[in-house]
Amino acid sequence: MSPRGRGMRAHPFIVGRSDDESAVDRLTSRPDHALVGVIRMPEATSSPVQSIVRRVIGAMLALAASVLIVYLDRDGYRDAAGGELSLLDCVYYATVSLSTTGYGDITPVSPEARLVNVLIITPLRVLFLIVLVGTTLEVLTERSRQAFKIQRWRSKVRDHVVVIGYGTKGRSAVKALLGDDLEPGRIVVVDTDHTALEAASSLGLVTVNGSGTRSDVLRVAGIPRARAIVVAPARDDTAVLVTLTARELAPKAQLVAAVREAENVHLLRQSGADSVVVSSETAGRLLGMATTTPSVVEMFEDLLTPDVGLAIAERDVEQGEVGGSPRHLPDIVLGVVREGRLYRVDAPEADAIEQGDRLLYVKKVSPADR
Repeated sequence: MSPRGRGMRAHPFIVGRSDDESAVDRLTSRPDHALVGVIRMPEATSSPVQSIVRRVIGAMLALAASVLIVYLDRDGYRDAAGGELSLLDCVYYATVSLSTTGYGDITPVSPEARLVNVLIITPLRVLFLIVLVGTTLEVLTERSRQAFKIQRWRSKVRDHVVVIGYGTKGRSAVKALLGDDLEPGRIVVVDTDHTALEAASSLGLVTVNGSGTRSDVLRVAGIPRARAIVVAPARDDTAVLVTLTARELAPKAQLVAAVREAENVHLLRQSGADSVVVSSETAGRLLGMATTTPSVVEMFEDLLTPDVGLAIAERDVEQGEVGGSPRHLPDIVLGVVREGRLYRVDAPEADAIEQGDRLLYVKKVSPADR
């Protein structure tokens, strides 16, 4: 069987995808709170001790506010022991009220007893409430926090990057994006594998649980407003279907896709991909070069790794560079991007830099830049 047959057996059935989607509850028609579990917003990680400290501080602030309210309105309160309420009386009343302990049959009368109740008994009550209902309250409020974050994110997300498929290729693409100083919150990962989504969420990425072949899932990921789309599924036929769907929703976004077999490149381009990377041929070339010129492969790895060493980057031309030759610049210029088209540095069109050009060059990355 040919490579095309192995990678594209499902391609003839692409036409029928709308019939399958019509029977599915569209995610785009759901309210934001119903998307909790589908969209996952990144959470700031903290230790259990920090979480408990924050809860205790919140309880103390609530207690202080209650004491202040009672003290300002102390003329409206009566003490069974008689006399006017002191500040200590107000603190005592607030503590027994907030802790839902109640009062009546057994009440501290002396100031010493009330002071013990405030300084010792109340912290124990607060600790008890934290241990008893803290986890339950956290679970109940988590959905509300996620729903609020989802609503805010969907209303503001613009010019982000959507990565469809978080396997080896998708993870490498995300690593490159983060290496180019793109904020993690501006990267959305679409996948159906929960382990992959957990790994993406741990990096601070927004995740969407669903198939990238479904238009409603891609709409939830904000594809129509995305700046760029990375299509990196495991199968070539899936890549074609995802590309078709994504290009229909985002006709102006930069769409790059990866395929395993070179014979399927034209299908990706016909489906709307701006750039196609052949993973198997690229790896094969590097393997072949490594047998004769391993240093060249090492240099390629250095250029493709944005962490340290050398890296390929793109920048706008400076005003003083307009009209000059890219060969005479301090940077090692590889090419000139003009109106979306790349000209190699030895091309006649790249002899003189024009206003609005972008330069593709080699930059040096040090650990201090990270």
